[in-house]
Amino acid sequence: MTAIASPVRATTSASYPWLVVALLWLCATLNSADRSMLVAVMPQIRDELHLSATRLALITSVFFWVYAGAAFLTSLLGDRIRRSKVILGGLIFWSMTTGLVSFSSGFAMLVGVRALVAVGEATYYPSATALISDWHPAVTRGRALSIHQTGVFAGAGLGSLVAGLIADHLGWRAPFLIFGAAGLMVAVLLWRLLGDPPSRSQAAAETAPPQPLRTVFNIPAALMLCGVFFLANAASNGVTVWAPTFVHDKLGINLARSALWGSATINLAGFLFVPLGGVLADVLVKRTRIGRFHTLTIGLTLAAVLLLPLLVAKTGLTVGLVLLASSAGKGLFDGCIYAAMHDVVPAPARATAVGLMTMTGFIGAGLAPLFIAKLGEIMGMGVAMTSVAGLYLAAVAVLLASQGLTRRAILSPAVGVA
Repeated sequence: MTAIASPVRATTSASYPWLVVALLWLCATLNSADRSMLVAVMPQIRDELHLSATRLALITSVFFWVYAGAAFLTSLLGDRIRRSKVILGGLIFWSMTTGLVSFSSGFAMLVGVRALVAVGEATYYPSATALISDWHPAVTRGRALSIHQTGVFAGAGLGSLVAGLIADHLGWRAPFLIFGAAGLMVAVLLWRLLGDPPSRSQAAAETAPPQPLRTVFNIPAALMLCGVFFLANAASNGVTVWAPTFVHDKLGINLARSALWGSATINLAGFLFVPLGGVLADVLVKRTRIGRFHTLTIGLTLAAVLLLPLLVAKTGLTVGLVLLASSAGKGLFDGCIYAAMHDVVPAPARATAVGLMTMTGFIGAGLAPLFIAKLGEIMGMGVAMTSVAGLYLAAVAVLLASQGLTRRAILSPAVGVA
């Protein structure tokens, strides 16, 4: 399909690719905030709707499972129509449904509306990362993607913190209305300024393989990364979902302070260490072609080891420091996971590869909160949350065992350097 030029694209300057990153950073921040603010108000939802820990976790798990399937399907959509339109349509849809969350009158309705939010949010990441790569050549692509990734952590941290503050004064329903309205305002900005580069979109269409999914399935290193992403996302999301409630119940503090120690610390670490992960990976790649994979290994090892002191943390400050340290390791991982996938997959199949990896990662993200809820009822929430360090270490083992096939995939002539 030939893209239709717009006034935005016709008059773009050399700085426009970085304006795209700025616009999508703002969108990524909202995407993550709308997804994450639920964890800050879970105690109020639990008390008002009289939900067990398992049912409370199921709200988040269903969200991530719906997100997983929708992300894969919309990644295919993003390869067929203008990516800016996919992003804009998704933003409008998830902002409207985020506002609808505030009208939930019971468990079933809350799960259903959050599932609709997941469908809308799932349109974003595959198309957004592909659009950034469309506008940025290889020399700036890594920096552009890592800067964009920081929006995920900014949104998750600010979203949960602001939602907690609002909920303390106005109740848990108010943040969803406010954030939904903010998303619609950002949609107007994207409608006016965001566009696709027609020449690159056309080139991608002309070189796309007829079956990109088959291409990905024929690359063992790509499938390995999907498995690693499953384990790492499960571990990190299990901690992220339950940390604010864990702090609230353990220390008896309000929602805002619970979000500060149990959520903002996690996302501050990601915001700071994702770019560092990209830089470290670039340095190691100059020494060895699998340098990004070494960075993944280092990051997940640190995330696992530094999570263990949570068992003995007794104050909000110490809990926050443990979560900050462990999440710093996960940030190193997040800073280069997409670039690592690009290292082993040919350019025409990369959007599909990201969609597949996102799907597997969010399936894991949905399972972990349920696992922690069940284990927490038996052994206590601190033990349950700390146990996910084993998932990080399992991912490290997979990375170490797969170095040979990773090196072969990177050196494959089909991958190239694009």
